[in-house]
Amino acid sequence: MKQEQIIKVGMADLNFAAEGAVLRTTGLGSCVGVTLFDQKSKIAGMAHVMLPSSDIARDSSFNLAKYADTALPELIRMMQAIGAVPGRMVAKLAGGAQMFSQLGKSDTLRIGPRNVESCKNILSVYPIPILAEDTGGNYGRTIEIDSLTGILHIRSVQHGVKEL
Repeated sequence: MKQEQIIKVGMADLNFAAEGAVLRTTGLGSCVGVTLFDQKSKIAGMAHVMLPSSDIARDSSFNLAKYADTALPELIRMMQAIGAVPGRMVAKLAGGAQMFSQLGKSDTLRIGPRNVESCKNILSVYPIPILAEDTGGNYGRTIEIDSLTGILHIRSVQHGVKEL
């Protein structure tokens, strides 16, 4: 039995996998896990997006993986460099929870929904279709994508395991 390789993607991080490796990220609350998959090349990518826009970055040299508008173009560029083709990529999203809904309806506290909206807007520019999503709610998620199949596994304490 072959042991699968797990590549961990941290918060405000991104990476890609091929040859059957699995990408995993934990702690998706208001953050969004965006996965990309090219079926033909069997290359998967994942970004753990924390915030919707790099406009709020304080430094000119900031972590590209932290913001939707910089993480997704960088992930696409990295995947292209190893043989994926944007025109063949499909996306799946998870996370974007409203973790602080009890604190009010202020836009600054709507990070999760704003992250989801920003990720969708960036993907539409390429245009990469979104095949499935498990976003919103008020609970955290852990996700894994398999680079052979493109299946996204989502785990949460409240809702068990889902496959997209």
